[in-house]
Amino acid sequence: MTHQVMHELVQKYRSTFIGYWKDFHKHPEPSHKEVRTAAKVAEILKNLGMEVKEGVGGTGVVGLLRGTQTGPTIALRADMDALQIKEETGCDFASMNEGVMHACGHDSHTAMLLGAAHVLSELKAHIRGNIKFIFQPAEEDSPVGGAPAMIKDGVLEDPKVEAIFGIHVWPTLETGVMGIKEGVMSAASDRLKMSILGKSTHAATPEFGVDAVVITSQVISALQTIISRNVSPLDSAVITFGKIEGGSRYNIVADRVDLDGTVRTFNPDTRKLVAEKISQIAEGVSSSMGGDCIVDYKWGYPPTMNDPSVTQIAKETILETLGENGLYEISMPNPGGEDFAFFSEKVPAAFAWLGCRPKGIPPENFPKLHNNKFLPDEEALPIGVTYLCQVALAALGALSK
Repeated sequence: MTHQVMHELVQKYRSTFIGYWKDFHKHPEPSHKEVRTAAKVAEILKNLGMEVKEGVGGTGVVGLLRGTQTGPTIALRADMDALQIKEETGCDFASMNEGVMHACGHDSHTAMLLGAAHVLSELKAHIRGNIKFIFQPAEEDSPVGGAPAMIKDGVLEDPKVEAIFGIHVWPTLETGVMGIKEGVMSAASDRLKMSILGKSTHAATPEFGVDAVVITSQVISALQTIISRNVSPLDSAVITFGKIEGGSRYNIVADRVDLDGTVRTFNPDTRKLVAEKISQIAEGVSSSMGGDCIVDYKWGYPPTMNDPSVTQIAKETILETLGENGLYEISMPNPGGEDFAFFSEKVPAAFAWLGCRPKGIPPENFPKLHNNKFLPDEEALPIGVTYLCQVALAALGALSK
């Protein structure tokens, strides 16, 4: 497939997938409620003549494009859900659903994958094997996510997927650049809830009670020693509490404090170690101060792992699509969580970042992901569509040998 033919097909459908993007952005739906989005996706895929399954893992949709020649099966994945954020982009296709916004770019992911579906459907005669188009719900529903339910419903089987690819718009990268690396691409993202239990009394007579607030302060400080004294300086981990609630009145010693936070790790062994140490230290400190502690550690998204051989296919595709200046070799993984990781545990995978910051705008002046003003550069979408098409064809070719 020549670059000129691919370019012409992507341009042919440009207004179509840009229209999808603006429509999805205007009608965002939060995790597990992507009903309108899923229905539209399914309708488009059916009109393209694909075999379509709906209700996969909840509101997930899967389209199967069978090539005219027998061969392997690869998958392309996009997420569909939005965030519960009030939009302030000021664009003319802003969210009509109050308090819900596509602040993470999943609308563009869905639109780009639909664009790729249009293009690849026209290239059916050149396809050796099958391409699955996976539209996944609930990526933002940490620590559960939407991928496990789709996997349980057999999304990677019948026919069996041999490699999977995904992209994410990335505002720190300029439009025209894509980033990727082998190995760990993003962190494991676990949820940590904790309750520190004490005994209430009058604030003027603290000796008759057990102050849960004081215990909590010691627990929080002690937990940070896990990072500084149990995790190798050559590795990394994060323990962050974003929410603390406790006490009922200014002059009463609190008998309970509830904490809610997250743990991020890159190494599976470190992940296990940190979880064990959190329970040991929190319970030990609480007990030593006369209180008690209940730890609720929920295992969430694992690290996203990029398979070396599949990632090499992705790198070569980026170079062919954007040239040498278009490939950004990522040195360090991102500490954010990404539930594409569940797919990467099951089949060889490659996840890439798609630059979406307009040229000429400094990184510090462009809104980041999950910001109420975030809106990817429209010019990034054709690049994403081209990449998805090219990497699918390249992977099928490589796996057919």
